[in-house]
Amino acid sequence: MIYFQIFLAFFIPGILGYGGGPASIPLVEQEVVQNYGWMDSQEFAEVLALGNALPGPIITKMAGYIGFMVGGVPGAIIAVTAAVLPSLLLMVFLAGVLYKLKGTKKFETLTLFVRPVVAILLGVIAYDFFSGAFIQSGAVHTIVLIIASFLMLTKFKVHPALVILFGLIYGALLL
Repeated sequence: MIYFQIFLAFFIPGILGYGGGPASIPLVEQEVVQNYGWMDSQEFAEVLALGNALPGPIITKMAGYIGFMVGGVPGAIIAVTAAVLPSLLLMVFLAGVLYKLKGTKKFETLTLFVRPVVAILLGVIAYDFFSGAFIQSGAVHTIVLIIASFLMLTKFKVHPALVILFGLIYGALLL
């Protein structure tokens, strides 16, 4: 019965938590602290702080930790599975719909409308990134990094991971 409760404690927030991990945290707290009483608010806050300190999606880290505390290794596996299952099922469903629509007029129309939106979103992100870089790092460093990255990627065909490493080293040494 405990494994079913672990599953529900993370599956329900996964369905209802529209907006990702931060939107799901209060729902997980409701399940873990209020409904099942596996920990008190202070312990939950400590798990949340630990989850925020580590890289990756917060809900899966919290699910793994809480699931392990309550049900051992099987509990951790069940909790993480329950946390990602709603998104996984939705992605599989949408991929199936898109696969069926592929090659149809509706799909071409959808693609026609989605491409400019994606381009605008990427443009806004790039603008925000570069304007922040100019303010925080200065124009000279930003321009040097842009030109060096462009040349490394296009002229010298350096792997993008190495370009990122170069940027990190440059920032660590000069910024």
